[in-house]
Amino acid sequence: MSSLATAVVLVSFVSGSAPGAEPIPAPDAAVAREADGDADLRARLDRAMELLERHEAELEKLKQAPPAAAVTPPKPAPAHEAWYDKLRLRGYTQVRYNAPGIVYNDKLTNEQGDRSMGGNGGFLIRRARLILFGDVHPRVSVYLQPDFASTISDQLGVAILRDWYADLFLDEKKEFRIRVGQSKVPFGFENMQSSQNRLPLDRNDALNSAARDERDLGAYFYWAPAHIRARFKQFVDDGLKGSGDYGVVAFGAYNGQGANRVELNKFPHLIGRVTWPFALGDQFLEVGGGGYFGQFTVTTGSLPDGTRVTSARPANTFTDARAHLHAVLYPKPFGFALEYNAGVGPQLGTDNQVSTKPLHGGYLTLMLKLDGVLGSVAMIPFARGALYDGGKKFFTNAPHYQVRELELGLEWQVVKALEVVLAYNISERTNDRTYQLESGHWTRLQVQFNY
Repeated sequence: MSSLATAVVLVSFVSGSAPGAEPIPAPDAAVAREADGDADLRARLDRAMELLERHEAELEKLKQAPPAAAVTPPKPAPAHEAWYDKLRLRGYTQVRYNAPGIVYNDKLTNEQGDRSMGGNGGFLIRRARLILFGDVHPRVSVYLQPDFASTISDQLGVAILRDWYADLFLDEKKEFRIRVGQSKVPFGFENMQSSQNRLPLDRNDALNSAARDERDLGAYFYWAPAHIRARFKQFVDDGLKGSGDYGVVAFGAYNGQGANRVELNKFPHLIGRVTWPFALGDQFLEVGGGGYFGQFTVTTGSLPDGTRVTSARPANTFTDARAHLHAVLYPKPFGFALEYNAGVGPQLGTDNQVSTKPLHGGYLTLMLKLDGVLGSVAMIPFARGALYDGGKKFFTNAPHYQVRELELGLEWQVVKALEVVLAYNISERTNDRTYQLESGHWTRLQVQFNY
């Protein structure tokens, strides 16, 4: 039944008559009152019908309108990332075995490098590193590295601090930064190169004698364009034996007595270094140099025969200054690394007195990177010749040290996580305890796992 028909029936019913029914006669007064009531009721019904029709029209419009788009609830705000969630952990371990070569000499030792050389040789955990690093702030990066395989006297497996520093970035592109804490001293190329990436099993004496453990407490400014920083990273990631990112320009100040050692004089060392990796076709040639100047305080004692050593300077403090040059052709497949440094520093003389004397030395490493051999990552045969003539300032009495050494080796990168190095060392070097020149050969094996 339509809305209009319903209204008619309601009106008829209310008025007391139905369609087709005979009207019921009534007295005049009652008829008047009924007429007034009917008029009021009809007016109300008319208004109701008008509202009903309006609502039906609105309903029809809503039916014909397109469906409203679904409302996507807002995404919840990302949870705040704590600083410790931004840190990562990596590291590496080197296990070595040293055995006498064709020419055996148990007095051929290397106190500055691998202390299992000499005597009976044997197995040694040379390095066991864990590195905690990351960006704790858009402008602050931290790098913390202990070593759990250091050697102190005859005690192996001693935990000691290597790196503990922060980089403070001065711009959004991170091209300018200041490094504060204990870190590598920006001197040379091989000193900057991680032992995880170096081909020869020990660093050369000539440049490594500039900074014991390659590290010291200080502050340095580094600058490198963003694309050069990416290039430095690529050299390491691609297994090209890069040194890492120590800037195109570096300068700063440090104590000068060596890592984990207190300053013994009031004259900090000042240092500067520049380097640039040039593109040569599909290879890169990095060329650079630098130097430092400072005062170094030597510890004096007695000679092996008991003779007392004297000093030419009060408080045993001497001028310590060097300059260096380096050139590195990254292997694709052939490459080389060449470094040389010269300067002055404390040195024990034939008169049993420590004084400032000249020093010099360097090395040349040749390498050939063969990718994909036997399904592995790479094989890299290498050869390094090294020499040094000068004082060893970090040892008691700063003894005069001479080194002539040749190392032939093969590094096999089985997978990214495993590397094996076999090397043969032909050496002539001053014994650190007797001050006598010794010569001999060593066969060396190293297994390195990266994590």
